[in-house]
Amino acid sequence: MVTAFVEMVLSSSGLPRLYGSSFLSDAPCKLARKLALSATLTTCSLLLSAQDLAPRAYVITPLHSNAITLTYTFYDGGLSLPNAIPITGATGKYNVPIFTYYHSFNMFGHSANITASLPYAVGHFQADVLGEPSMIYRSGLLDSDYRLSVNLKGGGAMEAREFSKWKQKTLIGVSVKVVAPTGQYNPTKLVNWGSNRWSVKPEVGYSQRWNKIVLDAYGGVWFYAQNPEYFSHNQYFPGTQSQSENSIGSFQGHLSYDFKPGTWVSLDGNLWFGGTTSLNGVTNPATRQVGSRVGGTGAFRFTSHQSIKLSYSNGTYIRFGGNYQSVSLAWQYSWLGKPK
Repeated sequence: MVTAFVEMVLSSSGLPRLYGSSFLSDAPCKLARKLALSATLTTCSLLLSAQDLAPRAYVITPLHSNAITLTYTFYDGGLSLPNAIPITGATGKYNVPIFTYYHSFNMFGHSANITASLPYAVGHFQADVLGEPSMIYRSGLLDSDYRLSVNLKGGGAMEAREFSKWKQKTLIGVSVKVVAPTGQYNPTKLVNWGSNRWSVKPEVGYSQRWNKIVLDAYGGVWFYAQNPEYFSHNQYFPGTQSQSENSIGSFQGHLSYDFKPGTWVSLDGNLWFGGTTSLNGVTNPATRQVGSRVGGTGAFRFTSHQSIKLSYSNGTYIRFGGNYQSVSLAWQYSWLGKPK
């Protein structure tokens, strides 16, 4: 996620160098500032998956449950970067609407569900690079994501009538989330909403209910494929560059309280670590991420088929990467029935 410019450090002569060749000394400072800002923004657009906060992700639903969710999320904040990088005051504001479809089904007697999400993003970013202000705007599709979740203990696949009599106690489940490289991506440009790589996160989830109180805890690992065309085939790098990233471990915890079915509030928190990046096989230890977020979520069901959800989160500790606050509002329509 860290680009060619960010991976440069100031040499003893005061000139940044990349793989032994002078960069700033051979290019206009204005261009250097744009590249530096672009490098910074690449970081913030690709960190969001590791920062997920999703309460009740392993709570099961009746067989053949369906839901369509429209979510709008607003992000506002800055970036935490190594001191050696000549970038200060890096901030961004961007809007992300998301369309999501959910369906539950029977998998060998176990309750299972799939979700598919398609996000779009519009963002404005700015920073002071080498003491000069720079700005950039981007709009386009982000990478789509797909999740399969299977309950292993605590509740099997149940029709609606049986489910209405069932009471949750302890649930244990597993899931696999896949992020596909379907987002807007141009290898000749440094800033892209898409990542041009596949990402996979296997995860184990636990959910425990005590009357109206629900405790959730998840642990997973993100694995990333290589980006084979990273800022390549342009006037600065006419050849092909590749970028890779180490895995990221992530944990989530949620404590929620039910007011009535479909209406609840939760306190949310997470922790993630890892993700050191390499450019053309050269590792940059300064890009290792360590961070956590806390927030809250509230859901309200106002008809038998419709509900809304409001959530807020903010960074508590960010060693490297996007330190944003976010506000999200979602509307969901749900129904029972097999696909036809």
